[in-house]
Amino acid sequence: MKMLDMEVNPREIRRRLGLNQQEFWTRIGVTQSGGSRYESGRNMPRPVRELLRLVHVEQVDLSQVRREDFEVLDYLKNAHPDLHQSLKRAARAWQRKGARTEFAQPREGDGLQIAQAG
Repeated sequence: MKMLDMEVNPREIRRRLGLNQQEFWTRIGVTQSGGSRYESGRNMPRPVRELLRLVHVEQVDLSQVRREDFEVLDYLKNAHPDLHQSLKRAARAWQRKGARTEFAQPREGDGLQIAQAG
């Protein structure tokens, strides 16, 4: 079942993140008073639920999201599925490691060719 279809408990998510209502709700474009109403049981519109999931559960920084990134991802998934899977594994390992200064090296057979200078 998708997160979008599940019951979302925004108060519980907010408390687990250690944020006050102002910090939590403004990150997804909702006023503190509007967020308070959702936390009190008011029906949350689907787009707000999805933004809540992306920002607070999946930890997506919306200021970094660009259409071009999705176009590249779509191309990679369809034209080079093996490379896409390999890069997903490398990205997960990179995130788990917490390293932002080292880049994972492609594995042989990934379909990635690196141009040599000179």
